[in-house]
Amino acid sequence: MRARLADAKFFFEQDSKRTLESRLPGLDKVVYHGKLGTQGQRIERLRVLAREIAGELGDESIVEQADRAACLAKVDLLTDMVGEFPELQGVMGCYYARRDGESDEVALAIEDHYKPRFAGDGLPRGTVGLAVALADKLETLAGLFGIGQAPSGDKDPFALRRHALGVIRMLIERQLLLDPHQLVSQAFAAFPPEHGQAQAEVGYFLRERLVGYLREGGYTAQEVEAVLEVPSQTWAELPKRLAAVRAFSTLPEAAALAAANKRIGNILKKSDSPVAGTIDLSLLREPAEQELQKAIEQIGPEASTLFERGEYADSLRVLAALREPVDAFFDGVMVNAEDAALRANRLGLLTSLHAAMNRVADLSKLAA
Repeated sequence: MRARLADAKFFFEQDSKRTLESRLPGLDKVVYHGKLGTQGQRIERLRVLAREIAGELGDESIVEQADRAACLAKVDLLTDMVGEFPELQGVMGCYYARRDGESDEVALAIEDHYKPRFAGDGLPRGTVGLAVALADKLETLAGLFGIGQAPSGDKDPFALRRHALGVIRMLIERQLLLDPHQLVSQAFAAFPPEHGQAQAEVGYFLRERLVGYLREGGYTAQEVEAVLEVPSQTWAELPKRLAAVRAFSTLPEAAALAAANKRIGNILKKSDSPVAGTIDLSLLREPAEQELQKAIEQIGPEASTLFERGEYADSLRVLAALREPVDAFFDGVMVNAEDAALRANRLGLLTSLHAAMNRVADLSKLAA
């Protein structure tokens, strides 16, 4: 132990004779991957991506700090200490950055950009670290998927599943209002035009990991599918939507509304022509369709207001009051009437209902 500590002390003293910045040119001589260039080229991609992400998370000072941290993030790989103790990559970069006079935000981001390193590991501690960590993982995914190095079976030599889970955890657990699809596009845009474009593959890969992550959180496959079926620009709100769906499932009206929702979806899919969401009130001939229209007019705005506030559970609770008019509609109204105008109007009514009921989640996925 004393010998190893003596070695570490020697390496630290040797490393301290040079700044991290002075070592930057050396990254141009280190091959990152035969098809992806050097670490120096990779750093330039990280800087582009980190700046873009930081710009969405903070002000110009955050952008500049993220750029600086990305610039220095991999330099400690060239130090004697990390060469001897590879597990200290990032950690030593943080120490050396502080010694060089870099800000705490930059120093911590250099260490934290590797996080989470393993299951249950902590996440980056600050906004700068989050921006650089996301950039690092997304660049890795875009780079390796672009050259056809996606994981296969149990083989995942570049730990891409861990990188994907890291992206998911940061977006959800740090409540980052970032669009995952846009992040993937930005990651591929950081590469030269001739780089393989595999955005769809990376998007599907992330979604698979996302399903697993949410299932591990205790939610059922039905609940997860219901929430993910509704397009969302961010993943930060997914746990809140899932909690709302679970609360809805306990309501006495839930099963009937889920079944009705599934029936509505099937009817609309089988329609021979595109269905407009507009409704001609004069064509609502049957009492049951008139009552359903009134219920949507009364309940819809309140549910929509709650949805816009992010009060998803309350929004679904309000919509539960639609059960009786929906049941009455299907009991007393022939949707596919012979009269084309009546048929189109009733399909329009169902389209309006379907849109109102499925903003939080696709409730038809909850049907038995």
